Formats: sequence, C-alpha cells, structure tokens
Amino acid sequence: MRLRNIPRADGVIDAHRAVIKKPEEQRGQWAQVFGNEKPIQIEIGMGKGQFILNMAKAHPEINFIGIERYSSVLLRALEKYDTEEFENLENIRFICMDAREIENVFAPAEVDKIFLNFSDPWPKDRHAKRRLTSPDFMKVYDQVLAKDGCVEFKTDNQDLFTYSLEAIPEAGWKIEAFTRDLHHSDMAEGNVMTEYETKFSAMGNPICKLIASR
Repeated sequence: MRLRNIPRADGVIDAHRAVIKKPEEQRGQWAQVFGNEKPIQIEIGMGKGQFILNMAKAHPEINFIGIERYSSVLLRALEKYDTEEFENLENIRFICMDAREIENVFAPAEVDKIFLNFSDPWPKDRHAKRRLTSPDFMKVYDQVLAKDGCVEFKTDNQDLFTYSLEAIPEAGWKIEAFTRDLHHSDMAEGNVMTEYETKFSAMGNPICKLIASR
C-alpha cells in the first residue's frame, strides 16, 4: 500500500513540543529530557500511535518514546496525542527517524524495553536484513538495551513470525516466551492493541507474539 504524503506533516512535527527534533543530542541524557529517572521503553515503527499512547496512559511510572520513520504517519499520532483523551500526558516523546540510527540516539543500557509491533514483513528473501527482527537489527538493539532489557514483537504475519523465531536465536538472543494466538493465550493478560491488531483480529487473524532477551 502506497503511503500518502501529507504536505503539512513536517511543519507540525517541527513545531510540536513532544517531538524531539535532534534526538542524537540527547544520547545518554534522556532522563533529563523527561526530568526523572523512570525506565524508558521505546516502540520502533509506532504507526499512528494507538499502542504507545495507551501504554503511556496506563503506565505513568514508565517513560515512552515512539519512533516513526514517516512524517505523515507520525502526524496522525501527534493528532491523537493532542486530543482530550491524552491531554497532560507527560511521560511520552516522539522521534521521526530510521530505526537503524538508534545507536546514535540512545547510550548503552539507556533503554529498558523495545516494542516491535506489526513491522513491515519485507517478504522477499533479498530484503531479509530490513526486517526489524533480523540479526542485524538485533545487534543494534543489543547496543542500547539495559542488561535485563527485552524485545517484545507482535505480528499477524505467520511467515515473518517463523523467520523471527529462527533469526533471533541466531543473533545470540533467547526466546523467553511466544504464541501464535496471543488473544487466546496466557500472554494476553495486560495486552494493549495497536491499530493493525484491532483490525486484523476483527478479521479473525490470529496474532503472534514473542518476548526475547539476551
């Protein structure tokens, strides 16, 4: 599906107080950005923000950072953030950037948890390195996660999930838990849904989830 460009997106992002414009300058200083020492959890490829906004609302004891590569998509998350439902939500920030650059944005052990939700499956074999659960990306996550940090991944794409179950251990990580039917499993407790998850589960698609640690 072609991403529709929204011309005003860049202007809104540049002016929004919750968007960090030069995130690389905050490397190692994110506690100062939030003004506290609460753990930091990030979502890579947050889409329109439903998941991370609801997480931030439900968990004021945690600081959240939503990372989205496309400005037109980030715009939709900011519009949602600015609604009455999420007003005065101070434990969340947003970054418009490519996930491959997170080593330049977060210092070692600065991130407590990484969420990967309904990432692009990149189905062609020649594009495998672009998958967010590939060994190359897992090496990047290793550089920023705290010692006991973890990666949580959700998808409805069975092929991508099978690939991830194989690729993540190849990168030296351990699969702590996984399911191919999240909503009918013990892992469903406390689950917060994304826009895609709501849509796909309503269509009867089972949702897959795994948790990985070093």
